[in-house]
Amino acid sequence: MRIKPKKDENSQDNIFWVTMTDLMTALVLVFIVLFFYTYMTSSYDKIQGRVEQKKASQALEESLKEQNIKANIDEVTGVVKISNLELFDVNSYELSAKGKKYLDKFAPAYLNSIFSNNYLNKNVEKIIIQGHTDSQTFRGKYSDDEQYMKNMELSLKRAYTVANYMTNTPYNKANGNRLRKMIIVEGASFSTPVLVNGKEDFDKSRRVELKVIMKK
Repeated sequence: MRIKPKKDENSQDNIFWVTMTDLMTALVLVFIVLFFYTYMTSSYDKIQGRVEQKKASQALEESLKEQNIKANIDEVTGVVKISNLELFDVNSYELSAKGKKYLDKFAPAYLNSIFSNNYLNKNVEKIIIQGHTDSQTFRGKYSDDEQYMKNMELSLKRAYTVANYMTNTPYNKANGNRLRKMIIVEGASFSTPVLVNGKEDFDKSRRVELKVIMKK
């Protein structure tokens, strides 16, 4: 009598688990490849963005120097700092005659440098105009909280005044509709003072900053 060999159930189970292991390994490898591809692409975009922004900052700096316009430009971040001494009288948010003359030169140079730069023109999402004060303004007249908020009001009004004047200067009006959607006005009171040797520099702390925010 011939005896049929029994099927090895454990062998079939082993084949199943080997197949599942291979599948999971393949999926993990695909995930790793996709992760590194995304990471490298993102890193490349960031590096490219920084390079292009630095180029634009350098071009703006050269343009301002040619027109004898004073401004502190951070080449890495592209942030432009304008001293309040160039724009306003003490504790005022109305532009001085000197301030209007300054913005008549600065605004077209700044805005046209953005819209004429191919990379910035495509990738700029917002232009933040931010006012700053020093921690001395209104001191002694109000409580600490009241002083901070009085400075908040002053810094916000100064930023608004600059934004309002800039949009009415003779820059490339073809970009007017875009600019109106880009500009954001902020007040920062004395929350971020400028420090020199560990101490607040009151003159430098009173400033208006312009920041370009990219889409990516």
